[in-house]
Amino acid sequence: MEGARPVRSPRGTELTARSWSTEAPLRMLMNNLDPENAERPDDLVVYGGTGKAARSWEAYDALVRTLKNLGDDETMLVQSGKPVGVMRTHEWAPRVLIANSNLVGDWANWEEFRRLEDLGLTMYGQMTAGSWIYIGTQGILQGTFETFAAVADKLAASGRIKDGNGTLAGTITLTAGLGGMGGAQPLAVTMNDGVAICVDVDQSRITRRIEHRYLDVQADDLEHALELAVRARNEKRGLSIGLLGNAAEVFPRLLEMKAPIDIVTDQTSAHDPLSYLPAGVDFDDWQAAAERDPAGFTKDAQASMAAHVRAMVEFQDAGAEVFDYGNSIRDEARKGGYERAFEFPGFVPAYIRPLFCEGKGPFRWAALSGDPEDIRKTDEAILKLFPENERLHKWITMAQERVHFQGLPARICWLGYGERHLAGLKFNEMVASGELSAPIVIGRDHLDCGSVASPYRETEAMKDGSDAIADWALLNALINTASGASWVSIHHGGGVGMGRSIHAGQVCVADGTDLAAQKLERVLTNDPGTGVIRHVDAGYDEAVAVADERGVRIPMREQA
Repeated sequence: MEGARPVRSPRGTELTARSWSTEAPLRMLMNNLDPENAERPDDLVVYGGTGKAARSWEAYDALVRTLKNLGDDETMLVQSGKPVGVMRTHEWAPRVLIANSNLVGDWANWEEFRRLEDLGLTMYGQMTAGSWIYIGTQGILQGTFETFAAVADKLAASGRIKDGNGTLAGTITLTAGLGGMGGAQPLAVTMNDGVAICVDVDQSRITRRIEHRYLDVQADDLEHALELAVRARNEKRGLSIGLLGNAAEVFPRLLEMKAPIDIVTDQTSAHDPLSYLPAGVDFDDWQAAAERDPAGFTKDAQASMAAHVRAMVEFQDAGAEVFDYGNSIRDEARKGGYERAFEFPGFVPAYIRPLFCEGKGPFRWAALSGDPEDIRKTDEAILKLFPENERLHKWITMAQERVHFQGLPARICWLGYGERHLAGLKFNEMVASGELSAPIVIGRDHLDCGSVASPYRETEAMKDGSDAIADWALLNALINTASGASWVSIHHGGGVGMGRSIHAGQVCVADGTDLAAQKLERVLTNDPGTGVIRHVDAGYDEAVAVADERGVRIPMREQA
């Protein structure tokens, strides 16, 4: 790609921009494109098939140039990966406001998006790719860990796991996709003491996950994978096994073999049919075939997804726990002609929604110093702040031992309403005192309790039927802007594809100043607060209890 070059974020305490409030987005933009993070950095693609950090290298250069000169009373506007203006605002305003991939309803589909993209008018921002807070596969790891822990709880409660001690010990999970998101699955399963067979068509992804210690071993073939899995399961030993192959072929074959699979899911890039390799197409011919006949390739991919999902449903028929992991594969399989595609649930209504009702979700931070010691110190601070949260302690301890940093050292954990601001304020104090060597950036995935409308994922099967109402995501972005976030983004289509989601992100900078403390307290209270009010409004008793207990004001519940 014209202008491509290696990108690596600055480290240390020397500023390349005018202040930490602009140095932070500059470093995080660069960190997204660090080859340790980005799947195709030369193409500006970070993860998720085609999720980009900037529209073009020319736009990237303009972003960097502008951030280096931006004042603390100015705001840069970014339209789908291209800086389009700088406005005079004030010190409480975000330094960057981002809108990615947003199309008017009737035009919100892949065909129209690609037409506009080909004209150079837009880009696909995914979730954290175009909002500059991607931290590598770790960014989704704890959410994946939490999901599989909830699966273990469900299977134990139903008696389907015996002597698992609250874990997945003695079970085999079958899944596919080892990209930037799916690559978290093998480690999340083994962190829960289970066995995972992970299928991918791309050898480089398997190799990368092994190098980064997210994946334990690669099997020689399907029979070898099953042999390794059964042996580890019988020994109740955690093990993740990579298998080179096409899920549309491997899943049905394992079903025919009556393989002893307990849990089935998937995280291929099914949200975009051009990013899903149809059975029968050679991996090396993938890109050329997709470019030559996008419509025909899409049809073939949807047919393969139908075979893939049919096997998942039939595993469920045989007694396995099966769930969609948020990539819209069920809808693509439906389009491919499989009528039973929606007979298994999405992971949010199946396991995660009770956490959302409490305002819980992904709280992530990165050390702008580039020093892993700063993350170690923040890890210890988190453990001291929340001493009674056993699952959090288990997660942080295992992450310290097993998580490979990609790009700037970073961490993630799930915190709820009334907790996130405590962590933010503590980090800010540590920067102010010099305990940390440089400021910390605090953000999250767009996959959060109150920041997304996605009827095939986060808002699937809402109690009041409000799955597709996107007002909540827009209100989340607006309140974060008003509360003093350092940069705020509104995206369309992340996770599940064009026409299927609207979502928002925010990032704050803990630079040790009093102003940062004021902003952090407001943003990190109000941001998860939108999750509580969203679920109160939808009629969830758990959210009502949280609002009443923690003083979240709900006007419709107040006395006249």
